[in-house]
Amino acid sequence: MYNPFTLEGKTILITGASSGIGRATAIECSKMGATVVITGRNEIRLSETFNQLEGDGNIQIVADLKTKNNILELVEKLPMLDGCVNNAGVVKTLLTQFITEDAINEVLQINTIAPILLTQMLIKTKKLLRNSSVVFTGSTSGVYNAVIGNSIYSVSKGAINGFVKNAALDLASKLIRVNSVNPGMISTDILNDGTISAEQLQEDIKKYPLKRYGKPEEVAYAIIYLLSDASAWVTGTNLLIDGGFTLQ
Repeated sequence: MYNPFTLEGKTILITGASSGIGRATAIECSKMGATVVITGRNEIRLSETFNQLEGDGNIQIVADLKTKNNILELVEKLPMLDGCVNNAGVVKTLLTQFITEDAINEVLQINTIAPILLTQMLIKTKKLLRNSSVVFTGSTSGVYNAVIGNSIYSVSKGAINGFVKNAALDLASKLIRVNSVNPGMISTDILNDGTISAEQLQEDIKKYPLKRYGKPEEVAYAIIYLLSDASAWVTGTNLLIDGGFTLQ
């Protein structure tokens, strides 16, 4: 059956695949026929993702992307790739007056510096094939809206959006496409950590015209589009996925 969104024959790297959007993306990519290479810091949770993947030949690599050497070690273990999903990230809530240099360094290292360096190393080592696709998990935060206490996270994601547009120009001659997805609030385990009460969540959901948060799989479907040949003429795009939140 004809399917322009198929990932058959493609090998895709997904970072931060041990939970949330990363896990959903890995599983859905495998369902679309991709050979999936997943990475994450937590071996137990990463194995849980791995066990849900379909098909043969998938690879699991435990990796912490906090340092350049760690990223290089990961790259050396990778097969040739048709796509890379830079998804690993952290959230840290701090009011501006309480921001510390350590907090800035932590968030920027994981959310901004690591994915940029990983992309650069994949190119330098020629692990990314021609006609490959690089996708970053961005956010509405720092690009389309602001949230109290979210300034560091917003900076980290806003920088990624800027990188995507410039890297897309730099890599066009190599026929490597670079795009990002910018999700609004997604229902993941992070909402169950007790930081936000059930009442607060219900009140926040009212701000979304579609009256619910997004699902990790719904972001994964958008990522699959950007990885597939269906988006062969799409590069430098920041794809908004927010249930209509930014319309208001």
